[in-house]
Amino acid sequence: MPLPPDYVERVYAGVLGKLIGVYLGRPFEGWPYERIRSQLGEIWYYVHTRRDMPFNTHTLVVTDDDVTGMFTFLRALSDYGCAELPSAEQIGQTWLNYIIEGRTILWWGGLGRSTEHTAYLRLKRGISAPASGSVALNGRIIAEQIGAQIFIDGWAMVAPGDPALAAELARRAASVSHDGVAIHGAQLLAAMQAQAFVEHDTGRLLDCGLSHIPRDSLIARLIADVREWHARDGDWRTTRERIDARYGYDTYGGSCHIVPNHALIVLGLLYGAGDFQRALMIANTAGWDTDCNSGNLGCLLGIQHGLACIDAGPDWRGPVADRLYLPTADGGRAISDAVRESYQIVNLGRALRGQPPLAPKGGARFHFELPGSVQGFQPETGSAAHGTLALENVPGHSQAGTRSLALHYRQLATGCVARAATATFIPEEARSMPGYELLASPTLYPGQTVHARLQASAGNLAAVGAQLYARAYGPGDALVCWDGPAAELAPGAAVQLDWPITDQGAMPIAEIGVALHGQAGASGTLYLDYLDWDGTPNLALGRPAGSGTMWRRAWVNGVDMFESAETEPYRVIQNEGTGLLIYGVREWHDYLVRAEITPHLAAAAGIGARVQGMRRYYALQLCGGGKVRLVKAIDSVDVLFEADFGWRLGQAYTLQLEVAGSRLRAWIGERLLCEVEDRDRPLVEGAIALICQEGHMAADKVEIRPVGAS
Repeated sequence: MPLPPDYVERVYAGVLGKLIGVYLGRPFEGWPYERIRSQLGEIWYYVHTRRDMPFNTHTLVVTDDDVTGMFTFLRALSDYGCAELPSAEQIGQTWLNYIIEGRTILWWGGLGRSTEHTAYLRLKRGISAPASGSVALNGRIIAEQIGAQIFIDGWAMVAPGDPALAAELARRAASVSHDGVAIHGAQLLAAMQAQAFVEHDTGRLLDCGLSHIPRDSLIARLIADVREWHARDGDWRTTRERIDARYGYDTYGGSCHIVPNHALIVLGLLYGAGDFQRALMIANTAGWDTDCNSGNLGCLLGIQHGLACIDAGPDWRGPVADRLYLPTADGGRAISDAVRESYQIVNLGRALRGQPPLAPKGGARFHFELPGSVQGFQPETGSAAHGTLALENVPGHSQAGTRSLALHYRQLATGCVARAATATFIPEEARSMPGYELLASPTLYPGQTVHARLQASAGNLAAVGAQLYARAYGPGDALVCWDGPAAELAPGAAVQLDWPITDQGAMPIAEIGVALHGQAGASGTLYLDYLDWDGTPNLALGRPAGSGTMWRRAWVNGVDMFESAETEPYRVIQNEGTGLLIYGVREWHDYLVRAEITPHLAAAAGIGARVQGMRRYYALQLCGGGKVRLVKAIDSVDVLFEADFGWRLGQAYTLQLEVAGSRLRAWIGERLLCEVEDRDRPLVEGAIALICQEGHMAADKVEIRPVGAS
């Protein structure tokens, strides 16, 4: 089956619809219908800044299980390969790899109360999917809550025009944690979303979804009722009352049952009649699990009607600016954007059809190739005296693509600058996040080189200065500005800026951007064609002088306790099993990691390389019986090398692990322990980690160096 010609743009619209729906419904999630009506009225736009909202909801772009779970669980396709569809068991392993217990993705409401927490505990204790989510093991009420539906959109978007494939992927993914009617709801919605790439009629989409679930199922009966009531009532409020009476929470119990909420998605879909704003208004004003329902519906409408339906109403996209957060054990993916994640989905869909991946502008991280995209770039606020700056995605002004990001500047003041930047680590406004904590590693590091191409408008009346800059969390967590290369651009001129980032004390880089300066009163436009970086990090990590907390937060905490002291910046305690303190990004390939570690009381202690989560990594470890091991973990642990070493508790050892292609080399001190070729499913990329198994270990300075560096 050929891919739709507008596949990329429709996926982008689906991703944006998901984000907008979640961000719209999140501030009043769980409010009773009556409270929404009396306190907020009809929800026609974002309400997070309303004075009558709780204090901790005054952030629009937030961490949310609906968003993180959707993008994260889909990674089973890339981790296990697209030659065969991932099994339910493999998707369950994906849960165990990317979820950090008690901290990320799931509602940690307890065994027998939270469906996903219950399923996670089953998986952790060795019960594989689909048994982990079964009615037989967990009971019908737990197994039929809403989670199967809220995480499902990505499985549809990798199967455009193929509802049978989408329904099958949804069944496998949903069965990790759910069963029964919850799986039917997920299958139906996934089939509809997949078919929406090629079918725009809502009635036919519903019929398509129904063809992939049992005709006598509760979901099928529910949809028949809502369709009949919609045809009869002519008022969504009347139909909502009927839904509450027959399918409400009084009838379908638990914390958040799928049946009432699935009915509200259908309610918004039918009464919205293709109007994005009206459909989301109905789904949110109707109550119950507002962010989940609104997110699923927004994604479906985005796929069905494209970007035009989102842009037809108020400015939904401007406040979002493509931003999203994905806190998982893969911390380098946490700071992301809708364009980047859309291409991840598109390339999985292409891989399922045996097609090569797309990499706009040579794979640049920020390429702006999708209409309206800004990829997190925003003008600096509070600098009106310096001049105003407005951003706009426009066609042209690109050397190797079709679009660029226009920076429209007005009234620049001599000696001052106007700035626009995008986050590379936890932004200041996200440091204290309501709900789920934002666990993340930076995406940009010392040792890497930033590349950007800029072009001045031919219509500018005067030259304009452009400069790359970055901000990093410095002493006391104050943001410190680093200035990069600058250039003067005459009207119509273009320039390539390349900036090698140097180590300035292991301060995590928080943002990267472009600063503009010119003569007083200068106005015009500068186009950012792309911005990217490459190279191997080259830095030493420790406790910076005058440090605050952000240097610690650059490590993704997958251990029971992470503490710091002057003499031991990294104190790691793991009470049970294996814990990882992870730093870096998935895109690192060949490098050396070095750390001085002290095992105080531990079954095993060491360092990791090419870390891809909690259960995918290489590790050099001091183990029980005075042994040293080099291991590879992919779901289970394989020993690549083992020898006697005679290490002692309380003594410091310098461990080094080098990864280059399929070759691994390991040292303790100056002693080369082994050189191993791993040609059986090698891990080819990933972050670093400090790894502790059941005990307490400490580490001093941790270094990351290019292969061959001293």
